[in-house]
Amino acid sequence: MISVLPFPALLAWLRGLSAGVWTPGRDAPDTPPAINELYHARRLSLVRLAVLMVDDLPTAEDIVQDVFTALYRKHGPELRGVTDPHAYLITGVTNAARSALRRRRTARAYVPPPPGAVPAAEDEALLGASDREMLRALHGLTARQRQVLVLRYWSELSEGEIADTLRVSRGTVKSTAHRALAILRDRLGER
Repeated sequence: MISVLPFPALLAWLRGLSAGVWTPGRDAPDTPPAINELYHARRLSLVRLAVLMVDDLPTAEDIVQDVFTALYRKHGPELRGVTDPHAYLITGVTNAARSALRRRRTARAYVPPPPGAVPAAEDEALLGASDREMLRALHGLTARQRQVLVLRYWSELSEGEIADTLRVSRGTVKSTAHRALAILRDRLGER
């Protein structure tokens, strides 16, 4: 059972996550902290935030590390171009967590195609070229057409028996067999 905090308690808990947040004027009047100071002050609370979003500690740590790396690459070690590094970090972690969740959802939705049926080596060795050609042509028919031909010519059933087995009329069996044989003649080049 998941326990849900009441909204005021949730807000207080989230505020507790932001302990150690750098705010302009608190540490130094007009200059933001260096990136290493900001990293030591904010890393744990940002990892907590990311864990809440992605529910995975290693991914959350990677997200925070990537956001700090992007901040360093864009603004350098002194962060002179950043007016509010806290907002930058929160936005970066939130966006990176959303991206991670999208990638995760896409990866989970992917279903690999089933492997194709591969005939046994013995079957291939025993079949002649004409037999292989016939099997390829049979695989090009619909399931119903294959069923009718196999029951007729392999199992040697009559039209009535095929109709009873497939639960169709005798006329359907006749027309299906006629169409299937015409397709096979066409594919195999026989007239």
